[in-house]
Amino acid sequence: MELLVTGEQMKALDHFTIQEMGVPSLVLMERAGLAVFEAMKKEKFPLDRTLILCGGGNNGADGVVIARLLFLAGYEADVCILGNSAHFTEEMKKQIAIGEKYGISFVNTFHLHEYTTIVDAILGVGLSREVSGKYKEVICQVNEFSGKVVAVDIPSGISADTGVVLGAAVRADLTVTFGYRKAGLCFYPGAAYAGKVILADVGICRQDKVVFRPELSACTKEELKVLKRNPQGNKGTFGKIFLVAGSRDVFGAAYLSSYAAMKTGAGMIKVCTARENREMFACFPEAMLQVYDEDTDLETMMEEGMNWADVYGIGPGLGTGPLAEKMLEILLARGTKPLVIDADGINLLKGREELLKDYPGGTILTPHLGEFSRLTGISPSEWKKDPTGITARYAEAWNTVLICKDARTVIAGNKNQVFINLSGNDGMATAGSGDVLTGILLGILAQHVPVLEAAYIGAYLHGAAGDRAAEQKGRAGMLAKDIAEGAALILNEL
Repeated sequence: MELLVTGEQMKALDHFTIQEMGVPSLVLMERAGLAVFEAMKKEKFPLDRTLILCGGGNNGADGVVIARLLFLAGYEADVCILGNSAHFTEEMKKQIAIGEKYGISFVNTFHLHEYTTIVDAILGVGLSREVSGKYKEVICQVNEFSGKVVAVDIPSGISADTGVVLGAAVRADLTVTFGYRKAGLCFYPGAAYAGKVILADVGICRQDKVVFRPELSACTKEELKVLKRNPQGNKGTFGKIFLVAGSRDVFGAAYLSSYAAMKTGAGMIKVCTARENREMFACFPEAMLQVYDEDTDLETMMEEGMNWADVYGIGPGLGTGPLAEKMLEILLARGTKPLVIDADGINLLKGREELLKDYPGGTILTPHLGEFSRLTGISPSEWKKDPTGITARYAEAWNTVLICKDARTVIAGNKNQVFINLSGNDGMATAGSGDVLTGILLGILAQHVPVLEAAYIGAYLHGAAGDRAAEQKGRAGMLAKDIAEGAALILNEL
């Protein structure tokens, strides 16, 4: 698991390291500057003539250190400080004094075409208001620069919490961030503005010394080990799934979800679907079927499926008619096992959210931002202003695990722990991708993984499978079924 931090959390870690642990701030700056210098060399940036743009804070002080290291290595480097000297931090004043003694070049004006590389050390993670004035003007100039740009800790103008552009922001080729990855480097557009991100250890005290609420994390491949196959297992060991999906006019969603569930390692699956889909499922003989129509005794049929299964799912391609509505009500009223609600199941849930609070088996909801908006009244643009906070608040209020799907998916079960998924790519914006996610979640839950853990592992595996599919098929030509196949390949490597 990789820890992620907000701007305030990073400042708290800095303060703890300096004040409580006794590491001088100048030592941290020296290590930060060296990390950027080494990263530029490793990435083969043209360092013949480098311009270091600095603000008056400690981010700018890091920039002065970088200039000194470039100078000592024989490169030509100019420092331009944009801030008001009356507002310089003590660390910035000290670094300027050191730099002057070494003889590094400080300039008041510059012509960008004269440089091969620009170092952005203007604004740091503490930025909370829109960039304006001289800062905005210079940032806009940097974005017209034809050479390489490296950002120190975070591109200036990007919110460290949400990744939004605060008025204007530097578009970097490389960002060297210190201690921990900032949430704003994960969310778009910040992730795009950052370019390649290198995480550098500069000596910041470990997070377990400071308690964060919420704690932000990203799942990694390491967490997939919980899905490693037991050589002594059997169909029962790997779990049984009861999936209510598909409708008279929609077969594909039910097929993709059930296919993905089996590709993720589930032992058995029973699909409850409209009678019209019976013949269509001939292409997937591994799935058992329960079919229904208007004359079916839904309560008896649902009870049979629920009693048989270890985990339930409802929604993909289901429709929102009275039969679908009734089946959701039965699951929420009588179910006792983990339940995944997706697609039409979420649409049917509107006005019934209170039913989630007392559900004994644990639930996972997988709304995209449009579905989330219909449930909550919160627009996608509002959600993007506080994705972790809003997701966590509703997850706790409804006593559910929420997977809010976007270019960067957010997973939360309460206000204390939130996950941001970093895997995946734009090729996954294809019909059926969400249905595959539902199947992957069901496949993981069937293997008796706890609900919240299954949610963040499932989101990561779904994205990683999409990355594998992109390697094999290309992003433009990727199909949802390719993602399910990618998941199987990844799990085979455990």
